Amino acid sequence: MEPLQAVLQHPFTWGLLLGLLIAGFLWKSGFSARRNIARELKRVEGELKNLQNHLNTQLKITASGNESLQVELESLRKQNEVLRVNQAALQQKPGRAELRQLQVHEIAIRTMREQAPGFAPAWEKALRQAEQDVDAAESGLAKLVRRVIPGLGTSTTAPPTLLTTEEPPENQSK
Repeated sequence: MEPLQAVLQHPFTWGLLLGLLIAGFLWKSGFSARRNIARELKRVEGELKNLQNHLNTQLKITASGNESLQVELESLRKQNEVLRVNQAALQQKPGRAELRQLQVHEIAIRTMREQAPGFAPAWEKALRQAEQDVDAAESGLAKLVRRVIPGLGTSTTAPPTLLTTEEPPENQSK
C-alpha cells in the first residue's frame, strides 16, 4: 500500500489521473453526441423520404391534371375547327346569300319607315346601316342571342298597308 501511496502522492500521477478523467468525459460526450447525431440523421432521412414521396405524389397528380387539360383542350380545338368548317359550309348553302340580303333589306325598310324624308340618300344610308347590323349579328353575342331567342332578330313592326284603288270615304261623297 505504501508504494501505491507514494505513486498517488507524486504530481505526475495526479496530472495523469486528471488527464484520464478529462479524456473519459470527453470520450463519453463524443460517444453521446455521435449517437444523437446518428438518431437525428435517421430522423431527417425519414422526413426526407416522406417529403420525396409526397412531392412525387403531388407531381403525379399535377401531371395527370395537366394531361387531362391538354386532352380536353385538344378536343375543344378539334370541335371548334369542325364547327368553323360546318358554319362555312352552311354559309355556302344555296339560298343563304338571298336570306341574308332579304334580312338586310328588311332592316333597311324598317329604318326607312322611321326616316322618310329624302328617300334615295336615306335608303342608301339605311342599307349600309342594315348591312353593318347583319354583319354584327352574324358574329359574337348578337348571333348567340338570336339563336337562343329566335324572335328577337326579326322585324316587330307592322307591315305597310297596300295601296288600293279605292278612294277614301270623304272623296266618295263628292
